[in-house]
Amino acid sequence: MGDMLQESPAEGGLNPASIDQLKSTLKSSKLLTPDSDEYTARSKRWADSSSKPAGAILLAASNHDISTTLRLAQSHGIDFAVCGGGHSTSGASSSSGGIVIDLSPMRGVEVDPESKAVTAQGGCLWVDVDEALGAHGLATVGGTINHTGIGGLTLGGGYGWLSGQHGLTIDNLLSVDMVGADGRLVKCSPTENEHLFWAVRGAGQSFGVATSFTFRAFDQSSDIFAGSLVFTPDKIPAVVNFANGCPEAGKGQAACILVFAVAPPPISQPTMIASIFFNGPEDKAKSFFQPLLDLDPVVNDTKMMPYSALNGMLNPVVPHGGRKSTKGACFQLPMQAAFATSLFEQFSAFVKGNPDASRSLIIMEFFYPDKICKTSNRAMAFANRDFYQNIMAQPVWSEEGNDERCRQWARDMTLLFKREFETTGFSGKEGKVMGGIGTYGNYDGDGIREPGERGQTIFGDNLERLMELKRIWDPNNAFSKSHLLGPQSDAWHGGSVAMEVKA
Repeated sequence: MGDMLQESPAEGGLNPASIDQLKSTLKSSKLLTPDSDEYTARSKRWADSSSKPAGAILLAASNHDISTTLRLAQSHGIDFAVCGGGHSTSGASSSSGGIVIDLSPMRGVEVDPESKAVTAQGGCLWVDVDEALGAHGLATVGGTINHTGIGGLTLGGGYGWLSGQHGLTIDNLLSVDMVGADGRLVKCSPTENEHLFWAVRGAGQSFGVATSFTFRAFDQSSDIFAGSLVFTPDKIPAVVNFANGCPEAGKGQAACILVFAVAPPPISQPTMIASIFFNGPEDKAKSFFQPLLDLDPVVNDTKMMPYSALNGMLNPVVPHGGRKSTKGACFQLPMQAAFATSLFEQFSAFVKGNPDASRSLIIMEFFYPDKICKTSNRAMAFANRDFYQNIMAQPVWSEEGNDERCRQWARDMTLLFKREFETTGFSGKEGKVMGGIGTYGNYDGDGIREPGERGQTIFGDNLERLMELKRIWDPNNAFSKSHLLGPQSDAWHGGSVAMEVKA
């Protein structure tokens, strides 16, 4: 079990008697213990550093069994975690000695082509949703990696290739079925438990186990043009110059993600990768990206493909395995070429000086923000809407002895991102500023758990209302692994929201 063996199970709570008690109440789910054949495989996470030795793993197959498990865990004081796609680098989807509610058996998808909606169970990965919709000539806003779970990405916001045209994933969320801290199954939507629906769109991990999502879908019968271009470091200024203009020129039809990474053999050197997307015919796509194509990339795998294949394009860059950390910030367009070059030099020095961390990345997104910014930052808990872009540092390494060095590099890079943002001065678009907080929670997986990083960092002016709802829906702070929203927050005490809860 690798580094899972290096952490001892927590004391108290889970014992043979409580395990037997839970097994006796399950209707359709399977409970794994450390001696079960599937235990080791089910304990693994996308980041090896997030794997922990659970006392038991519930392979959840029904809302009833999830409810039963939540009630038992809380009544016995047993730690629990919820695992969807397992991409959290903070360890939020694992438990040391407690119970993990593994949603992976719940991967059913139902598409309604007439109403253009898709309902997906909470254990789905984006590949499940993309392929099911693609069979009907439809698509919705997913992430940019299709082995990501739909739950974590959606509940934290959800940027994707289609965000320039259709907004965030949460902007297209029609309803959620959730098992709450008290074990009740609750549906929330714009007309049912609308206060909870406000909260789950940005902070849903802190309110319950989301077991089903219904999303709005869009016509996407035509193939798209996409792929990756790999450039040598001397091309960075020209590539960044193009990327700066891509969002506005494409008006949502085109997007670009720039990545600093060590290219695989035979290159095996730090390079810049430009992953590009155009939602239209090949001739128009090539004309749009001609300035990049003219820069003579050393690798060019761009081609026409179905949208359902697009979100698998970057999978080789962020595979499962390795110890990982993520730290995010934002930047304003245009990114200065000198700043990008300086970042690359520091990235190159880090991976060359730390061969164990050669799989590390810096990721910069260039998405059209106007559609995202048509929704207010107060419309839901998510508070990162503004006319800027997301950037993330992601060290990846193997040896536990390098944990602090690699995590510190991510923190240092984030400070550089933030200083550049402050130095350039944020003026918004045409002087318009939305008041976004400048941190995408899903890209700051470790930061939201660090000392001094509290709810204000992620939720801004929405924190007070969020805390009021937390006191109502999860007064004992049972769901506390993702965001620091419980009693440790100064905003925890006082306040109330009047509402009718509809089960």
